[in-house]
Amino acid sequence: MNQILVTEKLYITPELKRKKKMYKIRFFLSILLICLLCSYYIYAENDRNKSEEVSKQILADLQTRSEEEEDTTTKNIVNDVLIVTLNEDDADHVEEAPVESVEQTENFTTTVDGVDYTTDSILTIPKLDISYPVLSETSEELLKISLNKYWGNGANEVGNYCIVGHNYANGKLFGKLSQIEIGDIATLQDTKGRTLTYEVYDIYIVDPTDVSCTSQLTNGRREMTLITCKNYGTQRLVVKCREVL
Repeated sequence: MNQILVTEKLYITPELKRKKKMYKIRFFLSILLICLLCSYYIYAENDRNKSEEVSKQILADLQTRSEEEEDTTTKNIVNDVLIVTLNEDDADHVEEAPVESVEQTENFTTTVDGVDYTTDSILTIPKLDISYPVLSETSEELLKISLNKYWGNGANEVGNYCIVGHNYANGKLFGKLSQIEIGDIATLQDTKGRTLTYEVYDIYIVDPTDVSCTSQLTNGRREMTLITCKNYGTQRLVVKCREVL
């Protein structure tokens, strides 16, 4: 049986040439876009890491100051108390000098790379491995560095102390705040050396224009409100905490 081999000749039409050219252009643009997005992601991640390094330096400075103040207080107490070994007959003549306690009331200022950062507290949430200084003011630049005080009286004072922070996908700052639950514990250390414990009692989501969570009506109690972005910045996650008595 004879086989007849038929060879099909491919005709390259102008339309086919145009489609082939467009395919190459789209492929090149896709690769370029992917490269740009990857570069932006790497740049943004490096920028966040650098900002967190500043936050860590501020936190380390605050912890060092706190330890130095504790050592100074201990030394003052030892030095201010007159300890003399006497005979029993002379024991009635021994007097103790008064011990004066020094209280730090001003906010801490830390200089990092020539820039001054003023801090008035340290927020710690053990369950979420969160521990950041709370800067005394709020701005776009300061929000990149650490948590910011948004509203309210001083830290650990009667009223509602409001803290804001970015919700980063890598978990930095308030990136893990959505994992918190009612009953979880947070601590707040202020510049007076006090560390108070707070318990989460409410969690909800609001629109950016709703600032009712910053109300100072707390019935004379100490409260703390943690605020961060939710749903790609279209809403706000609010975490309400109350001092554990």
